[in-house]
Amino acid sequence: MIDRILALLALLGSGLVTGVFFAVAVSTVPALMAMPPGRYIYAHKLLGRNWDPAMPIIVLTATFAAAGWAIGAASPAVRVSAAVVTVLMLGVSGVSHLCNVPINKRMRAVDPDAVPADWADPRPIWRRWHLLRTALAVGAFLLTSVAATWT
Repeated sequence: MIDRILALLALLGSGLVTGVFFAVAVSTVPALMAMPPGRYIYAHKLLGRNWDPAMPIIVLTATFAAAGWAIGAASPAVRVSAAVVTVLMLGVSGVSHLCNVPINKRMRAVDPDAVPADWADPRPIWRRWHLLRTALAVGAFLLTSVAATWT
């Protein structure tokens, strides 16, 4: 029974993360890329203020659920799949915390009404890191979905 609960938590968490990241990738990022620097910084601050701690909690819950599922699954195929999901979700967390979050913090420190002349636009690199973590989340969600159907 516990393996089904862990599978459900891994599936729900990886699905939520994938949905949020996909929406950001196809809608929010292109809109932010089209904005002039001051407007971008202002919008970035507004959009980013409610993600923490919600997204880290969801990502880490899904990660720990997948790890527990990998340990307790009866089927070797499900154990291996859940272990790979755990690694993928750790990748999501790692990219978020080590790459995207530091950029977000730097942007929060910039005054949107007084963007420095030498301001280095972080949007292209932020987008690349975001697309990487989105791909990791999609992989985790797909594999979780497949493994959950084997249970």
